[in-house]
Amino acid sequence: MNEAELHAWVDGRLPPERQATVERYLADHPAEAARLQAYRAQNAALHALFDEVLDARIPAALHPSARPAQANAAALTIPAWRRMAAMLAVAIGAGVIGGAAGWTLRGAGPEAGAALAASGTPSPLAALPRQAAIAHAVYTPEVKHPVEVGADQQQHLVAWLSKRLGKQLRPPQLAQQGYELVGGRLLPGDAGPVAQFMYTDTGGQRLTLYVSSGQKQNRDTGFRFAQEGNVGVFYWIDGSFGYALSAAVGKNELSQIANAVYEQLQPN
Repeated sequence: MNEAELHAWVDGRLPPERQATVERYLADHPAEAARLQAYRAQNAALHALFDEVLDARIPAALHPSARPAQANAAALTIPAWRRMAAMLAVAIGAGVIGGAAGWTLRGAGPEAGAALAASGTPSPLAALPRQAAIAHAVYTPEVKHPVEVGADQQQHLVAWLSKRLGKQLRPPQLAQQGYELVGGRLLPGDAGPVAQFMYTDTGGQRLTLYVSSGQKQNRDTGFRFAQEGNVGVFYWIDGSFGYALSAAVGKNELSQIANAVYEQLQPN
């Protein structure tokens, strides 16, 4: 079975005559079936995060009809496929920026809204929960590779991520809350590297702690909460670092875990 057909099955694009063949193959190869089901779950999570943004209307100021006549005339000299690609890039970029701004204001405090209004772009505080939710949605469905370094190499994991972020990190111990550390990974951030620690409970529910460097508030903002789809996020800034705890659990349960995380991250 080739990879193209397997991905077509994930995306629901297989011809009917091949659907049954692929499903028989997956029934005989449970590891492959688990991998593809993880991809389907990942697709569903990304749709939950971005469909609203992609369906948003293009702002009038960015519509081709709003451009000066000279610019429209010049556009006629550009090959059609390049014009279409450029328009699509502008539309997606405008949608993502507008969608991110709207999403972050739903959970952020007044200082985040004030910063957004003054600058026209989301503040680091406002952007933090969305970035954490996206990272959570992308990596938690993974079966074989949810993390780069597993909890069995925790000493190496902590030393590596601490060095990259320039801060001694201490992944919280959440056994009392029913979660064990799976491991972690390094991610890119807007202002520097980001660490993501992943945990799981006995039922397979996963939560992630997103640690972002390069924050500029330089003070503890206190807890804030944001919700995107079924992913809840408690987040806060402490000095030049931002923290965001994400999981598809109820707000009260996530709040209790976030408090336990916060207490463990404070200096002794």
